[in-house]
Amino acid sequence: MISSSLQSVAARIRLAVFDVDGVLTDGKLLFGEHGESLKIFNTLDGHGLKMLKQSGVKTAIITGRRSVFVEKRASDLGVDIFYQGREDKFVALKELLQEEGQGLSLDEVAYIGDDLPDLPAIRQVGFGCTVPNGHYYVREHSPAITTNRGGEGAAREFCDFILKAKGKLDDMLSSYLK
Repeated sequence: MISSSLQSVAARIRLAVFDVDGVLTDGKLLFGEHGESLKIFNTLDGHGLKMLKQSGVKTAIITGRRSVFVEKRASDLGVDIFYQGREDKFVALKELLQEEGQGLSLDEVAYIGDDLPDLPAIRQVGFGCTVPNGHYYVREHSPAITTNRGGEGAAREFCDFILKAKGKLDDMLSSYLK
């Protein structure tokens, strides 16, 4: 579980950014007969992104690969900002804030990633996080690590933590009891 000491940091988040391979998926690549890279997404993670949006937190995906399947998933989830084919995630994040950030500072951004290209973003944002199946060096230098593995609910845990820190999770969950 993410340390409760980070709740005050997470309460300020206005934009949550997600890596794909290793975070929204388990990081394994499956290739189709025409060479396309297929991905398996966790529906719990997807609903977490939708709940963040519903609460007023903007969502973004920055991924190093290009994939029509990831583009489709981002569209289905209503992700606000989608960058693909971006190896330098921190440069992409700075561009995102400059072009579409609407006055957001890095302190108001949460980022979850699993590998070395994600590490500068994880370390520079207000709330940086990785997954237990991430690269050991990223785990060593990340402020937070989810309990759940990438592709197995890590993104949902990240979303729920932000929602809880903002004081919105309980009301959102109780709405499902009606």
